[in-house]
Amino acid sequence: MLNKLIRKNDKTISIPLKKRKEDAQQEQLPSHIAIIMDGNGRWANKRALPRIAGHHEGMKTVKKITRFANEVGIKVLTLYAFSTENWKRPKMEVEFLMRLPEEFLGTYLPELIEQNVQVQMMGNMESLPEHTKRAIQKAMDKTAMNDGLILNFALNYGSRDEIVQAVSQIARNVQAGHVAVEEISEQLLSNHLMTKHLSDPDLLIRTSGEVRLSNFMLWQLAYTEFWFTDTLWPDFDEACLMDAIENYQKRNRRYGGLKEGEGN
Repeated sequence: MLNKLIRKNDKTISIPLKKRKEDAQQEQLPSHIAIIMDGNGRWANKRALPRIAGHHEGMKTVKKITRFANEVGIKVLTLYAFSTENWKRPKMEVEFLMRLPEEFLGTYLPELIEQNVQVQMMGNMESLPEHTKRAIQKAMDKTAMNDGLILNFALNYGSRDEIVQAVSQIARNVQAGHVAVEEISEQLLSNHLMTKHLSDPDLLIRTSGEVRLSNFMLWQLAYTEFWFTDTLWPDFDEACLMDAIENYQKRNRRYGGLKEGEGN
């Protein structure tokens, strides 16, 4: 079963990318795609390069995939850029990762504005270095009025921490008398998450052959379609994204029920 979800590197498709994109646009597209960008370090190691070289190459992939997702017509692209657990990595690597948003947004922001992309972020911004916060806040402010693709960076983000924060806020509201215990529901909890203004992801992509969620959007992914690929993130390209979208469009999404005409 799991093999059906994993795209192998040796798969080849001869149909031109433009035709594949046009065909996909005639079907139901995933509105919200979330990606766990994995494999930068392994990409660098295979080339006897420092890990930071892999992260820099991965940044180029972010540009490429954001541009293409916007062209296809995806509404929200959430990218897992840095988890709450990633602080455990070597200090030099963490410092480099904290510089990447500044470099990425510093060079790419004019194009994002031109493409009508809106930059958002979910995660604990307060714990980020000042230069990182400034770069992200500037990008969010400059693109706030754009109404095209939402490019949502999960930065210093952990799903368990997000859920704990949401539950704590609800508990405080109950204690203050603003919410009755009987009013606590799935929707109420969703309304206290960092993604309360976004739809849940329709499609989750994870690169590099790893098959786990790594504390990413655990609540929001309850009915998301998963697609895993052996491709390392720096090698992930437009054709890979089309593979995932085309696979998604073949899925039968039941949300726990049955569609008309299906048996028990």
